[in-house]
Amino acid sequence: MNQVKIQIPSLIENIRVIESFIDNSKDEFEFEDDIYGNIMVAVTESVNNAIRHGNKFDKDKNVYLTLQVEKNQLSFEIEDEGPGFDYENLPDPTAPENLENPGGRGIFLMRNLCDEVNFLNEGKRVQLIFNIIPSQNGTSN
Repeated sequence: MNQVKIQIPSLIENIRVIESFIDNSKDEFEFEDDIYGNIMVAVTESVNNAIRHGNKFDKDKNVYLTLQVEKNQLSFEIEDEGPGFDYENLPDPTAPENLENPGGRGIFLMRNLCDEVNFLNEGKRVQLIFNIIPSQNGTSN
């Protein structure tokens, strides 16, 4: 298993650092293009939520990102230093009364782009899991 960790101060412009981290990880661990877009959207959305909602844009608080690469799985963990949140009772962004809202779709997106989403530590940490099919003889399924 390979593991890579970074931490960033809670500044929205640091999303670029996360995008570079994902690009570098794609090159290093050679994950497929078909999940690359899902990873980019889900992970940057999660980090954005950690900065915005968890740490409330407090640049003295950090967001921690860990990538674990295993044979059949990529696991990203994003953790903030905020109080956590009630992830069990979120408004449904697809409900008619919420369709016009400018936000509120991040977790919905994560759940639809990842194979598994787990909230840990009272919502301060989110785990995004992507199942991968290892290449065999230069081909993949």
